[in-house]
Amino acid sequence: MIICKSPAELQKMRRSGLLVYGILEELKHMIRPGISTAELERLAEKRIREAGARAAFKGYYGYPCVLCTSINDEIVHGIPSSERLLRQGDIVKIDVGVELEGYYGDAATTVAAGGITPPLERLLRVTQESLALAIEQARLGNRLGDVCSAIQRHVEAHGYSVVREFVGHGIGQKMHEDPQVPNYGTPGQGPRLREGMVLAIEPMVNAGSADAKVLEDKWTAVTADGGYSAHFEHTVAITRNGPWVLTRP
Repeated sequence: MIICKSPAELQKMRRSGLLVYGILEELKHMIRPGISTAELERLAEKRIREAGARAAFKGYYGYPCVLCTSINDEIVHGIPSSERLLRQGDIVKIDVGVELEGYYGDAATTVAAGGITPPLERLLRVTQESLALAIEQARLGNRLGDVCSAIQRHVEAHGYSVVREFVGHGIGQKMHEDPQVPNYGTPGQGPRLREGMVLAIEPMVNAGSADAKVLEDKWTAVTADGGYSAHFEHTVAITRNGPWVLTRP
């Protein structure tokens, strides 16, 4: 069942979303060669605690951390570590979710550690563009397939592939609600978008094959062919005035 939120509920989700945004912005400025993902984890945990919020991921099905930090060929759900230091040319995907006043916010970004190659810059740009195109389709009267297909069309037109094992989701008083929001689909298909729906839209885009596998830690998903992967995410509300990105000022 897809739950539509009231204006008052959307305001609460906005506060969660802005907290997520602020944490991601601070983390982005920490990314550099030589830093560990555990340092990012400590900062995020501190900021969530200071805000009187709760980390959405920690303890969720046993996940051990506040952040997901996925490097290079890691697609999603990478576990922060003090052992692995970022190197020049790495890309790291940072995913953070919080629960504040009973409502969730969720967003992710991909950041370069130092300069990266033009092909990697292009991968990040196309992934981010696909998210923007999907958000533009998140309008009253459109269907979910319009959102999902916008990602797939843009990504595949540039020679990349969309991950199919992991998808976006509805969000509200639970971290994951209906509907699922895959990064592929058919225009004009799926549930009609109604006022108050909130979607976590999150393209996960591989430079090579779409295939993925999960490592022995039972969390970290990597590309099957070792190619690099990018991930961007926003929490978006459907309103009569158009899409409202709750995780962006």
